[in-house]
Amino acid sequence: MKANVGGIDRGLRVLAGIALLAFFALGEGGARYIGLVGIVPLLTGAFRFCPLYGILGLNTCPRRA
Repeated sequence: MKANVGGIDRGLRVLAGIALLAFFALGEGGARYIGLVGIVPLLTGAFRFCPLYGILGLNTCPRRA
């Protein structure tokens, strides 16, 4: 697995994941389970790899010289 998620992208994914999981923890009713989707951006940010980016050929990592 080659990293394809760059620094800013990674930070935004982690923040979005935390926000969605907070919605799951603090929300009420059945709609709160939508917050479990936050696991996906949190994991892709943590591992710096997004399978969808790989399929689409995208890469937000800076090039290394």
